[in-house]
Order: sequence, then C-alpha cells, then structure tokens
Amino acid sequence: MKNIKPIIVLSSILFVMILLIPALVVVPFADKEAGKLTENVQTKDMEPIDLSSPVDVPVYRSQAGNIEEIPLEEYIVGVVASEMPADFELEALKAQALTARTYVVRQMLINDPKGVPAGAIVSDTVQHQVYKSPAQLKEQWDPGDYEWKMEKIQKAVQATAGQILTYENEPIDASFFSTSNGFTENSEEYWSNKYPYLRSVESPWDTESKEFLDQTVVTVEQFEKLLGVKLANDGSIGNIVSRTTGNRVKTVQINGKELSGREVREALKLRSSDFAWERKGDQIVIQTKGYGHGVGMSQYGANGMAKEGRTHDQIVTHYYRGVEIASAEQFVTKLTAKQ
Repeated sequence: MKNIKPIIVLSSILFVMILLIPALVVVPFADKEAGKLTENVQTKDMEPIDLSSPVDVPVYRSQAGNIEEIPLEEYIVGVVASEMPADFELEALKAQALTARTYVVRQMLINDPKGVPAGAIVSDTVQHQVYKSPAQLKEQWDPGDYEWKMEKIQKAVQATAGQILTYENEPIDASFFSTSNGFTENSEEYWSNKYPYLRSVESPWDTESKEFLDQTVVTVEQFEKLLGVKLANDGSIGNIVSRTTGNRVKTVQINGKELSGREVREALKLRSSDFAWERKGDQIVIQTKGYGHGVGMSQYGANGMAKEGRTHDQIVTHYYRGVEIASAEQFVTKLTAKQ
C-alpha cells in the first residue's frame, strides 16, 4: 500500500507532460510577423466548426425553380466551394470567403435583385455567385474528397465569420475573377462605374495559372457575323487602337468599325479582353491572356500570394485598394430589422 502514492504521483506527472508537449512543439513555430491575427486564426481553426448565422439569404435555385432561405455562413461555404478549388491555399480560401460574404451582404442591403423572381436576392449562378448545396458538392467531388474539402472550406469561412470588406464604412462591390493577364483592371475600363478601391494592380502570380493562356479559332464567316463587320480583302483583320491601364484591349478598328475590347470578348466568347489575332486562310486564330473580366481579386493571384506566405488580409488589401476588414454586425442588424 505504501508504494501506491508514488506511482500515482509519477503517473500524474507523465500525464501533464503529455498534455504540454504538443503545446511546446506548436508555439515556437507561430508566425511572429503575423502577430495576434495568426494566433486568433489558429485558435479559431482548432475549435469545433460553428456556422451559425444571424440572417438568411434568399437564393433562387435555378434548377429547382424555387427560392431557398439559406443561413448566411452556410451560403458562404457553398459559394467558396463552388467558386474556388478546395485545394487552393487556406489563406486564399479565406480571402474568397470575405469577398463572397461582402458581395451578398451588399446585395441584400441595396435590395436591387436583377434576373431573379420576387422574394429572392441572388441566384445560384454566375449571374451573381455560384452556390451549390452540400448534396450537390458531394455529387460533384470525387468519392473520398468530400470530407476534407468541406472541412477545409468551413475552416476558411469560420475564420472570417462575421467579417466583410468596407470602403469608407460601406460594403464594397467585391468583384473577383479567375486569372489576370498580369494586371487587374480599373473598374470603369470594363464596366461603367468607377470605384476607388477597384484599381489596376500588378498580379504576377497568375502566369502559373493553367488558365493564363488560351486559344480560340473561328471562321471568317463566324467572325464577321458575330461582330457585325466585313473584313477587308487584303487579308487583314483589324487594328488595336488603344489598351487599358491593365493592358487589355480597349478599342479596335475593323475595316472602319470601332469596337470595345469587351464587346469583342463577349461576342466571340473569349476568356479575356487581352487578345491578339491572326488570319490563317478562312480561319482566325485568337490568343488570349487571363480568364475573366479582370476587375477586383484574381483567384489564382490570391493563391499565388498565399503560397508565398501572404495572409488573407494582405491578399484582399492588395486587390481592393484602401479597404478595411470590418465587422458586418451593423449591416446585418439593418437586414434583420427589415425582416
């Protein structure tokens, strides 16, 4: 009986040391440059995932043809999973979660739904943001991938829960796209509205994207019909008159007719408005750089930044100039007051 107490004491010491060893191993490797932000995110990631939401998003479900009320944070999970590959870096996924939440909160505040039935605020298509339910994602992803992909995306959403991007204390128009041509675009050089936070910035990481270069081939007949032009008989196509700040085609002249780069891109269904073309017999070969409109955050650029060790806050403040990461509480309060 006398030997029992020392054994109990020794066992207790060993148990405490076992608990302390993981902490001793993890703490020295914390990111000192990121400071408190990294510490908070690590703690948040280790907690059970909580996706409770203060407000629901009325989403028009295009396939079913009905409106579904989806809790905000669950909606963000479905958007991030649909809009960005799950194998992207976690910090890039966090940046995507911020843009998705900002977009839909702003959309709900301005309450100007377009292309959706009364009662909905967004659709689940590229017209707004692509959203897929857990059941749709399970069907889309390879067997065995659902658990890790969903867990990773939920962590990214939880780490930014309740946060949006603001400029002068208002939610921004958080546009994003796949891949730049090396630069993003000033908003007014693709759309009509000029936003001070949607400025052209360098995005050199995009050259690593599988979407960076693309080629489209159309017949001369298709080209003329789609653009409403008639090519000259000398074999020429047209001249690029000017380029945008982001080095995309601003205007072209084709046998006396002037078109914008955006008009050409949309008519010919090109991936980008940074294009060059060449006539080969009765075909026109068009080379493009980048994928998307080019305004706002480049997704592949965000992933490239994350691979270099940049955090999600550094990513979003690079692509959206002068913005802040702010609490969405005051804006959500307005939304709940309307309901």
